[in-house]
Amino acid sequence: MRNLFVTPLYQAALSNDIDTAELEAACLSIAEDDEAGQAWCEEQGYPGYTSYASLTDLPWRFPIFEAVKTALDGHVSKFAEQLHFDLGDGRLELEDLWINILPEGGSHSSHIHPLSVISGTTYVAMPKGTSALKLEDPRHAMMMASPPRRKDAPESLLPFVYVRPDVGHVLLWESWLRHEVPMNMSEDERISVSFNYKWA
Repeated sequence: MRNLFVTPLYQAALSNDIDTAELEAACLSIAEDDEAGQAWCEEQGYPGYTSYASLTDLPWRFPIFEAVKTALDGHVSKFAEQLHFDLGDGRLELEDLWINILPEGGSHSSHIHPLSVISGTTYVAMPKGTSALKLEDPRHAMMMASPPRRKDAPESLLPFVYVRPDVGHVLLWESWLRHEVPMNMSEDERISVSFNYKWA
């Protein structure tokens, strides 16, 4: 048997040079000061805070996020090589980078990142009991009459895979991969920094 049409997921430590406590403090400080972002979250019914619609140029504004960008550039380059991308004269460059803070009861519904090539998240605070990232088999919509998989099925055959990375880790995937953050069941905030890379 051969496995066809695999869905790669890249996971690694972000960087030994980035202090996750400093990154967490920066995220919380930005969230407190970003009135436009707070207003957008309230208008959209987004639980907690995201800078997605207000501050996506964080590497330009804060040195800690410039260090995050530098580390991400290296990981994305490795991942693109493992994906055997033929970029021609182009390159993958950071399009946007934003903060997500989910309080208890907060979630982020299933979505993709259109118009991007590689997307991902680095994890800043993952309290005990907080939600993992839920990834969906991209063929799921075509499996209308398929029976469910047995509980002992290999991960590569599951319709959904849950990944709970450690603080300081980064996950990368191709932007077409549908994913979500289920409800945060922890009393503490789940903090992450997400990003998109485009082909330029």
